[in-house]
Amino acid sequence: MIDAQDAARFRRLGTLTIFAVYFVILVGGIVRASGAGMGCPDWPTCFGQWVPPTHESQLPANYHEIYAARGYESTTFNPVKTWTEYTNRLVGVTIGFLIFLTAWTSRVYLKADKAIFYLALSVFLLVGFQGWLGSAVVASNLKPLMITLHMLLALFIVALLIYAIARSQKPILEAIDSHWLTPRFALVLKMAMGMTLLQVAMGTQVREAVDYIAHQHSYIDRQYWRDSFPIIFYIHRSFSSIILFTNLWLAWKIYQQADKQSLLLRTAYVLVGLIVTAILAGVSLDRLGFPAVAQPVHLLMANLIFGAQFFIFICLNYSSKKAN
Repeated sequence: MIDAQDAARFRRLGTLTIFAVYFVILVGGIVRASGAGMGCPDWPTCFGQWVPPTHESQLPANYHEIYAARGYESTTFNPVKTWTEYTNRLVGVTIGFLIFLTAWTSRVYLKADKAIFYLALSVFLLVGFQGWLGSAVVASNLKPLMITLHMLLALFIVALLIYAIARSQKPILEAIDSHWLTPRFALVLKMAMGMTLLQVAMGTQVREAVDYIAHQHSYIDRQYWRDSFPIIFYIHRSFSSIILFTNLWLAWKIYQQADKQSLLLRTAYVLVGLIVTAILAGVSLDRLGFPAVAQPVHLLMANLIFGAQFFIFICLNYSSKKAN
């Protein structure tokens, strides 16, 4: 039997960690949208220092040649980009500590439900791998494939965290009334999750194209980027309508059947809000000259949408077991 205070501590810390991971995804999106990914051309130090410089005079006079010899020919110190990337790293380190604490507090489940402990431990190990992958991203000079893998791993880490926290609250989720759950609803929910992952995959292709276009324009003249977008952008844009109506149908079914104060219905409301926000951010990218703030918001919403869908799936999976 798990002590109630221990369970509550794990739930609170785990939930905080989930939101913190989403925050680092947002910061990573800001880094990418601003072109600050190479603000620190080395790792784990930044321009060879643990605390990066604030002015070019603090660097060796021949630092251009030093980094050119390492394969970074176009390295130029920019204090804003350097500190943007450095802040991203600091946030990432903080996340590492939070995930370690989450794994540590999960040990109370070793006797009652070992899977929770091993899920939390897996997340901690994956975050270590994510840190290494981050260094590989820098070493690759921001190759699009490496950036995409870095983002997808973050999505997987969040999913494991959500599952670990939800599993620890199984008795609460089992109390959800799901007598109305039909095979059709379960199938559409799974399809919606699959469509979100497909949309994210297409989004990574769009971002890779945008990164190339942005580099060609030196991250200025954003209003002209749209003229060079590939066909995948228009597929990605149109597919958002299918995702919207599919999830609206799911939310409507939950609204019709679920208790009006239930966690399930509140999550459905959040899901719809996230999708609308993601679409609005996408429209602003398309129609308002690709504003820098919209790209990280669009990326964050995509990650949150899958998280909300996954949480609904877990809720119904546990509650359906009781209903049957």
